[in-house]
Amino acid sequence: MTRLGDLERAVMDVLWDVVPGTSDGVTVREVAEALDGRELAYTTVMTVLDRLAGKGMVQREREGRAWRYRAAASREAHIARLMLDALDLGGSRDAALVRFARSVTGTEAEVLRAALGVEAGLTGPPRPDPTPVRPAPDRHPGRPAPRRVGTRPG
Repeated sequence: MTRLGDLERAVMDVLWDVVPGTSDGVTVREVAEALDGRELAYTTVMTVLDRLAGKGMVQREREGRAWRYRAAASREAHIARLMLDALDLGGSRDAALVRFARSVTGTEAEVLRAALGVEAGLTGPPRPDPTPVRPAPDRHPGRPAPRRVGTRPG
């Protein structure tokens, strides 16, 4: 999945923020009007929407002489795809996932546990891990423990 440029992201934000129940999409003019303060030409917004359609980010449907546009997937689905693509950039997906899991806040970890429980068909609130995490033994007494980079306390 390609990353979005600044203007593409702003246009997608407009499409993602469209009032629910208006699934028939929005016109180029409506998108341009929603981009307050940008002073963009109609043709610029039309070009961005056409490019986003070419990338599969938006769906469009002809309505008379105009097109109506809507996001092909939700904002959350797009972000999840970006996260999965990022996992493919490095060597070990497992190592990247472990690093990510150790960097989330407690609340975010609970959300992940609950989501994994639902996926596994488990019911009820998330249970704490029965195996406590113990700190590694101090290999160099008298020296402060090394700081773990990329983790959040908590």
